[in-house]
Amino acid sequence: MRIADFALERYFARWEFAVEHVLCASDVEGYPMSEVITLADDETRDLWDRLTLGYTESTGHPLLRREIASLYQGLDPDHVLVFAGAEEAIFCLANATLGPGDHAVVTWPGYQSLYEVARSTGADVALHELREDQGWAIDLDRLREQLTPATRMIIVNAPHNPTGMLPDRPTFDGLVALASDSGARLVVDEVYRFLEDDADRLPAGAEVSPDGVSIGVMSKSFAMAGLRIGWLATRDRDLLERCAAVKDYTTICSSAPSEILALMGLRAREAVLARSRRIVNENAARLEPFFDEWADRFSWVRPSAGPVGFPRLTVPGVSIDSWAAELVEAEGVLLLPGSQFGFGGNHFRLGFGRTDLPEALGRLERFAERTLR
Repeated sequence: MRIADFALERYFARWEFAVEHVLCASDVEGYPMSEVITLADDETRDLWDRLTLGYTESTGHPLLRREIASLYQGLDPDHVLVFAGAEEAIFCLANATLGPGDHAVVTWPGYQSLYEVARSTGADVALHELREDQGWAIDLDRLREQLTPATRMIIVNAPHNPTGMLPDRPTFDGLVALASDSGARLVVDEVYRFLEDDADRLPAGAEVSPDGVSIGVMSKSFAMAGLRIGWLATRDRDLLERCAAVKDYTTICSSAPSEILALMGLRAREAVLARSRRIVNENAARLEPFFDEWADRFSWVRPSAGPVGFPRLTVPGVSIDSWAAELVEAEGVLLLPGSQFGFGGNHFRLGFGRTDLPEALGRLERFAERTLR
């Protein structure tokens, strides 16, 4: 297997734990372990107290799969396969379904695994570029032109990382129709689902067609990245069996403590998601005055959902890569240049799911005053 370096992860390996403020994080402030335990009901508390550190079921704890299935309409526990994070789910899905001669279309910029793992199988991958001047929207006409008789998958991320784009319902319905008409499987990376307004929430990928796939994880909306618990949900049981066979060569099974903690969090999801939405919404409101004040230096398409956006530094002659490097050294604040997605145009990812955003944003503005006025 040959696969390109994961640029974003190499960047974070260098900087994430060496700076004071990660102003480009894609998650929500991690849930404190002590508070997760307080979410437990009697059954999950008993499971926790009696837990032994042995192997777990390779498909995931039955109660955990049942709870995940309850996130979707029309799915049951046999429609869910648990993984060590969404990353493993993506890896197993691509290796179970794609190979030389196959074709996939993937939204871009985006999470590198969604297209590089597909490429590593020998499949041909077309990137569906999202454009700032179109509000980062999916362009159904352009996407239709990218489809070929060999297209096996259409892979989208919604709500979207790094732009915060959320398709409107007509666009999503058009996407579902395109996949159906072309015979391609629709795969939706939904790791930010439930952070959008209720009225804007789209059907899940696993709900819209018999072979549709939803990718979920505890890391983003549920603010429990350290658990490393993700999943695939689909009514295509044959697909799940093939993915399970690949998983036998990766982690085999998930961490026993992580599964029980994830179960606690999912059963208390109303409280967990309310906390995440409060943090994200309060921070999003703090960003508006900044981008209004600096409209002549930064372009900003306001995210529709999720804890990330993709602004652009518009000062002539100033490279975001160089400016971000200087910001780290001067203020201890980390941004993620668009170059780490292979995407040009002086964009950068800005994350607003962490509780230190007010301090980090203040330092960013202080640095901008010194360098961009």
